Amino acid sequence: MTRDAMIVCPQPEAAEAGADILRMGGNAIDAAVACAFAQGVVDPLMCGIAGFGSMAVYRPETGKTEYLDFHARAPLAAHADMWADLVEGETRDGFGFVLKGRINDLGYQSICAPPALRAYAEAHGKYGRLPWETVLAPAIEWAEEGYFVRPAMQTFFAEGSGMGRAATAERLAFSAEGRALYCREDGQPKATGAGIRNPDLAKTLRIIASEGAETFYSGLIAQQILADMEANDGLLTAADLEGCAAEWSAPLEGSYRGRRIVTNPPPGGGVMLLEMLNILESFDLADLGHNSPAYIALVSEAMKRATIDKDRFVGDPRFVDVPLERLTDKDYAAGLAAEIRRGERATVQRLQATDVVPRDTTHISVTDGDGNCVSMTHSLGMPSGVITPGLGFMYNGCMGVFDPRPGRTGSIAPGKSRFSAMCPTIMFDDQDPTLVLGAPGGTQIVMGVLQTILNSVDFGMPVSEAVSAPRFSSTGNAIDVSNRIPRSVTRALEADGRDVIRNPYGHTIGWVHAISLADRRIDGMADPGRDGVAYRVTPAEVMSK
Repeated sequence: MTRDAMIVCPQPEAAEAGADILRMGGNAIDAAVACAFAQGVVDPLMCGIAGFGSMAVYRPETGKTEYLDFHARAPLAAHADMWADLVEGETRDGFGFVLKGRINDLGYQSICAPPALRAYAEAHGKYGRLPWETVLAPAIEWAEEGYFVRPAMQTFFAEGSGMGRAATAERLAFSAEGRALYCREDGQPKATGAGIRNPDLAKTLRIIASEGAETFYSGLIAQQILADMEANDGLLTAADLEGCAAEWSAPLEGSYRGRRIVTNPPPGGGVMLLEMLNILESFDLADLGHNSPAYIALVSEAMKRATIDKDRFVGDPRFVDVPLERLTDKDYAAGLAAEIRRGERATVQRLQATDVVPRDTTHISVTDGDGNCVSMTHSLGMPSGVITPGLGFMYNGCMGVFDPRPGRTGSIAPGKSRFSAMCPTIMFDDQDPTLVLGAPGGTQIVMGVLQTILNSVDFGMPVSEAVSAPRFSSTGNAIDVSNRIPRSVTRALEADGRDVIRNPYGHTIGWVHAISLADRRIDGMADPGRDGVAYRVTPAEVMSK
């Protein structure tokens, strides 16, 4: 290790786990996997071994970035019209659909095939340096010894339902195991500072540490999962578990004002990021002024156009012919930019939009002393609430995002993955990485990543300012703004005929976690809207171990 390493994520406990792995001589992949396991323990509704995600791995010895994509697939028992007669609405931001009985949102039928654990094992097996048991050890310790509810966790626990979607408290209390772990005696979620221990999850992770990840997919743990699914009319079968895939692929690449942007392919959100950057490259953003009414109006129009194209064209490329060349083409973006210059306002189509903006996902950015970089976003989607007795982890609820109307890009199909806005991204100056970033935040993930890049490139902000500056989003027809954007600005937008929705949180619209490597100086920033930290590990700390 020849230079400082750094890890940034929303959970101090998980960041500490990754930093300890770096101090033990592990590389960025080891640290990311250890951190991911720990996140599944200490932020159990945001991610876990029954989730999904996308990981960028940059290795300086090759100068290349690879993506390990592990998107959750619909069970093989699913079919396009299974819920077509249950549709009540669509979330305002386009994250998912509301059905009668919430069958897609809560409970056993909301679960998609969970590839996250297989991805952790694949990444570690290909590029990790430390033993598998070593990278699981911190997560096992957190599960056994316990942790406490942090403020951002409790805020999420307390979130109410919205127009037919389940409240977080319902997800916590859906199973007896969830009530015992996360609720008080009166059934309400535990408060900030309350302790949580999860011995069942510690036991599960010990089995995975000793037997390997495949026990989850075809061994002892798989047997317990499948028995629970069968007893409760779940859609998952043995074939679904065995078919869970973590696939290496080449990144999407683009450029913005001379910087190379590397991001993830569909069904991830990277294509939206590149399309918006291409549109905005036609404008002098700095001249408009950061977060001025004109700036927000302009960037929001780019956001809406990328959202429209996402809704129409972007899905699982195994099922949908995604026109990537067109969507990432600078000439195509120039045409969209011309529409904006002419004052044309885009309209995003939504089905009886409901006021729900999900926020459950998490992220890791890490670089080691040898220059390896990892950016990984992973999630449970909207968590299903299901915890199999004795296993300790919650399953994803990814069926809630599929379009229940047949014949559409996001329609249900057996084995199909749905679009995800997660876009772990690395920005390069020539051949050297200068910014490693990503975010949780539902459909607003890509909007948070976009604004962090704009803040860095167009406004010259250091990473601390680029991440923490107030953000906005337009993934529907309204402009969502954080509460730190002045009312004088939003009044000007409203006077211009734009619908503005003020968020009560000052730090919101994605929660970006980033590492700057510009000029070989390493700095990190955890989004102030979560509980996270940026931990630095020096070569002396590693050598002293």
